[in-house]
Amino acid sequence: MKVGIIGATGYGGLELIRLLHNHPEVEKMELFTSSDEGTIFSSRFGHLFTIHDDSLKKIDKDTLASFDVVFTSTPSGVTGKLLPTLVGTGPKLIDLSGDYRLKQPDLYKEWYKKEPAPFELLQESVYGLTEWNEGQIKEANIIANPGCYPTAVLLSILPLIKESLIDANNLIIDAKSGISGAGNKPSQATHFSETNENFSIYKINEHQHIPEIEQAINLFTGVSTTVTFNTHLVPMNRGILSTTYSPTTSGVTEEQLFECLVETYKNNPFVRIIKGASSFGTNRVKGSNYCDISVKLDERTNRVTIVSVIDNLVKGAAGQAIQNMNVQFGLSQKTGLDIVPLFI
Repeated sequence: MKVGIIGATGYGGLELIRLLHNHPEVEKMELFTSSDEGTIFSSRFGHLFTIHDDSLKKIDKDTLASFDVVFTSTPSGVTGKLLPTLVGTGPKLIDLSGDYRLKQPDLYKEWYKKEPAPFELLQESVYGLTEWNEGQIKEANIIANPGCYPTAVLLSILPLIKESLIDANNLIIDAKSGISGAGNKPSQATHFSETNENFSIYKINEHQHIPEIEQAINLFTGVSTTVTFNTHLVPMNRGILSTTYSPTTSGVTEEQLFECLVETYKNNPFVRIIKGASSFGTNRVKGSNYCDISVKLDERTNRVTIVSVIDNLVKGAAGQAIQNMNVQFGLSQKTGLDIVPLFI
């Protein structure tokens, strides 16, 4: 396959390069930019010396029309304007930004504070949560890759909501991310002196992934609900740990919760259900496309603690995007992604 990446200089784009470089079906990979045309890519990112010494190319729809797949890994607000020029020109489009996730333009404008993408393309886009939407992904021309937080959250709670094992109207979700989740554009919030030896909550009750989580719950389970969702910044490079607290429905046991997750994901190679974990950390999935999930029922309170961990740059971004590409082209989901986690 011939693959193009727009937005390769971000952390998500760099992960696409790392993973696609070893993908057996990718014959050619080219990088495109709106501002740094002609720059030798490895001169900016020395770890790619001898691996990708080509120059960044200008975004040109006629050139991109010959590609099989184009990944867009840009800040939100960019692809809403960019992708309409590429739709229908030839390549499958996989967008890693948030511009095509929300079906209601007003919601996007409210939560992202930017102008939404064209309504007809929002309706055409397919939400790329691979394990839950494989059938539609196979036929999609535009895939809206899920956000990193929603990926960790949704994979862990959707089966339990769908089987009515937990109270979907009483979900409290507490999520924590490494600093790479904020992107590579410098800001005060990600400054070393602001993050080192510090652990902070941000966007309290205002995170743009809230409507995405609620929309996906409704899409995949038919349940309309609102969630309490808050995010925290941890002084580490990568990783997400999501903890959801919810009352269980009457009589539900921990074994039922566990078996529900096992049964749901028995044919999904990148979701691992862990039984009886007393501790759980992001190192168990670092650098990989795995999502590890564990559940623990507190019988005193009849409340379950649902924990999931992912690498925000892989399963939460580039890895899931490639997993979706594999589905589109009839490949094994594991193609190019069968990587052992780094751990340390």
